[in-house]
Amino acid sequence: MLPATQTLYFEDLSVGMAETYAKEVKSSDVIGFAEISGDRNPIHLSEHFAAQTPFKGRIAHGLYTASLISAVIGTRLPGPGAIYMKQTLNFRAPVRIGDIVTARVEVLELSDKGNRVRLACSCSVEDLLVLEGEALVKVPSSDDD
Repeated sequence: MLPATQTLYFEDLSVGMAETYAKEVKSSDVIGFAEISGDRNPIHLSEHFAAQTPFKGRIAHGLYTASLISAVIGTRLPGPGAIYMKQTLNFRAPVRIGDIVTARVEVLELSDKGNRVRLACSCSVEDLLVLEGEALVKVPSSDDD
């Protein structure tokens, strides 16, 4: 289920605000992501191949996991109208089919110049941090309407 949408303008934001989105990783999601991205690495698609790797089974694409951060930014914090400027990603652990990934975004810094917002981004499976990074987004002002 997609997260409910909320629109926050630059003036609505404050340091420390945070939002999350949790999603179960399904085999069909990974297959669909491979189709969309063109990344058909068998570590994502073939149980036989993946069983012979250090992961001992299929794992989700790292950028599939990162896309859950995009879901938070585009729908919840700050929401529709936010424009990605930059994203850093550090992959810490694999995400497996059946895992429930929780993406979290938190406002770290607000810059009036250009309505820029620096966000802490992370994804975890239970208590295990699987991805972390930062994003820089441009956020519309309520004056823009």
